Amino acid sequence: MTRSSPQIDTLPDGIFSLLDTDLYKLTMQCAILKYLPDVTVTYSFTNRTPRMNLTRAAFQWLERQIGKLANISLSPEEFEYLKTNCTYFNDIYLHFLSSFRLQPSKQVHASFTPKNDTGSLADKGEVHLDVSGRWLDTILYEIPLLALTSEAYFKFCDRDWNYEGQEGKAYSKGCRLLEHGCIFSEFGSRRRRDYRTQDLVLQGLGRAAADAKGRGWKGKLSGTSNVHFAMKYGISAVGTVAHEWFMGIASLTNDYEHANETALRYWVGCFGEGVLGIALTDTFGTPTFLKAFKRSMPTPANSVQDDKKTLIPGAASPPLPAADCDGVSSLKEERSYAQIFQGVRQDSGSPLEFVKLMRDFYDSEGIREKKTIVFSDSLNIELCIEYMHAAEEAGFAPTFGVGTFLTNDFVHASNGQKSQPLNIVIKLSSANGSPAIKISDNVGKNTGDSETVHKVKETLGYVEKQWADGDESTRWGTKSTEATAANVQE
Repeated sequence: MTRSSPQIDTLPDGIFSLLDTDLYKLTMQCAILKYLPDVTVTYSFTNRTPRMNLTRAAFQWLERQIGKLANISLSPEEFEYLKTNCTYFNDIYLHFLSSFRLQPSKQVHASFTPKNDTGSLADKGEVHLDVSGRWLDTILYEIPLLALTSEAYFKFCDRDWNYEGQEGKAYSKGCRLLEHGCIFSEFGSRRRRDYRTQDLVLQGLGRAAADAKGRGWKGKLSGTSNVHFAMKYGISAVGTVAHEWFMGIASLTNDYEHANETALRYWVGCFGEGVLGIALTDTFGTPTFLKAFKRSMPTPANSVQDDKKTLIPGAASPPLPAADCDGVSSLKEERSYAQIFQGVRQDSGSPLEFVKLMRDFYDSEGIREKKTIVFSDSLNIELCIEYMHAAEEAGFAPTFGVGTFLTNDFVHASNGQKSQPLNIVIKLSSANGSPAIKISDNVGKNTGDSETVHKVKETLGYVEKQWADGDESTRWGTKSTEATAANVQE
């Protein structure tokens, strides 16, 4: 297989920018710096496609790339980009980030367990990645480690592919989405084939967006979750918060009945009302989340007498509503979180059932303004169009975060069979020594200590759900037709 060209060969291996990550890792790090700077955590790696193993050679390359993460730092140009374009980051955080360094030799433990150890570089086996340290110092590992693991696999294990047509394929996909009126962002960093592929995809999507504007299409490329590529191509960096924020806070408080509300309260306290305002609903099941979503955010006037159940023991400061540029709180009257947040993100379970559930919820709360639903789970063109129509008919403004379908959609060069992406995740596994878990709206996405998962389900009265399209072990199938890979954001 030939994958080389002069332009490709000039690109360095691995990760070479601190901003080559998803925006929500930075926004969560900003909130952690403000409230929870001394919390210690662990992360664990899971390969949901266990039949797809790395070779010893691939693992050794991965180890070297992990070590090189110690060399990257925020450049002056990147600092100015964040200060100018991501104004929700305060000066304290930007100053912190300007001197921030990853320390993989202390924080990341990587090991390789061969299935049949012959000592050969071709031996296949399981990769183990464990991260530990302060939450503040380790939160930025997830995206680089996943991207590097995927790159290692397709650099050494599945090599029967090439870049031919990738920019054109992204252009074609972008045109179809835009022509049908879809508003979407590129969400594909974590499981991309490699940096070059994501670069080609953004080029193709950018060309599609320019053509769409000229043709008067209703759709829009709203940005990318990858901050480095947003800066490179002059498009918006998009994203708000991940399951990790809710998981960590629940682990610290050991109060799963109030964890969603606590997480929402501290988020608004950090960034203010109407900023980064898309709420993720499914960490402990959407029905449980909606109980918190209907509650009111304490205002400065009543925050002293508020319910202590939504305070985090040991937090560096209380979650007072963030002030605006004149020092005045952005939250002047009591409003529910459902009113404060601009919308919600759907990331597990049935999207169509979710649309109906959210319509019923907002109607029951008397909320008439149009809210946004961001779909980010298992997306391809046809599903985006289907969900768009369903959401619009229900009175929502739908948007889409499309990932692996864009950045890891390949066929084998030799026979046209699908080259299946890895389905890999890194999840928070503990905070201050207590297990961190996620339940979601689909049993296939349960993660964390099984005993804790079981106890929390009992506590919350969680109703187990199976979704026919939610089999994580065959997320992208093995069909020989052109790739229909789908994004799993969390």
